[in-house]
Amino acid sequence: MKIISMLLLPAMLSGCLKLEAPDRPIEINLNVNIRQEVIIRLEKDVKDLIKTNPGLF
Repeated sequence: MKIISMLLLPAMLSGCLKLEAPDRPIEINLNVNIRQEVIIRLEKDVKDLIKTNPGLF
């Protein structure tokens, strides 16, 4: 009985785990948040500039 179980164990475990690298690299896109923050900062700076120098525009 032990011999049979020792022979069947590797056959049963042969297809359980399969590790593969992805076809394409993993890409994390953070441009949306960065762009939004830059636009908000520029908008605030422009509003402050117009308040301090109303004759410019």
